[in-house]
Amino acid sequence: MNKSVLVGVVFGAGIATAFGGFAGYRMLSGSEYAQVLSATPVTESVRTPRQECSDQLVTRQEPVKDKHKIAGSVIGAVAGGLLGNAIGGGGKNTAAKIAGAAAGGYAGNKTQEEMQKNDTYQTTERVCKTVVDVSERTVAYDVKYQIGDTTGEVRMDHDPGDTIKLTDGKVVIARAPAGSDASDTQ
Repeated sequence: MNKSVLVGVVFGAGIATAFGGFAGYRMLSGSEYAQVLSATPVTESVRTPRQECSDQLVTRQEPVKDKHKIAGSVIGAVAGGLLGNAIGGGGKNTAAKIAGAAAGGYAGNKTQEEMQKNDTYQTTERVCKTVVDVSERTVAYDVKYQIGDTTGEVRMDHDPGDTIKLTDGKVVIARAPAGSDASDTQ
């Protein structure tokens, strides 16, 4: 036999054996990936408080300078006394003067009270209130997967996509840190 043919046959048989061994190893070691059946996001509510402020026009009552309304009472009593004197015929009708002074004093007191209630001013005030913004964030994924005829469930820190990598027949549930071969398996 020709030496080149013999080398070709031996070389071809070696390559065929290598491919056969590799295919057999893959068949015996099982799948490298699990098929993802579903991936459901697990969320949590995030509450973020913040201040919301605005300038508002506010009406305030002026501070009262005469709390006992003495000025209104005195002016009313004098005016009432004079009116009582005029109605009572002047001179000796003391009862009319006293009644006029009392009524005038009361009326003057109430008049000053109403004037003080309406004595207001407007100012701008900064009014703030706390509002809470609520948002959802995904913290994990509940994943259902299938390896051959067996199904399983696992919680993962990321959306795995259509497949999950297997290491020694176990599901790799966490991403490996950048530049590392290590990862959690289940």
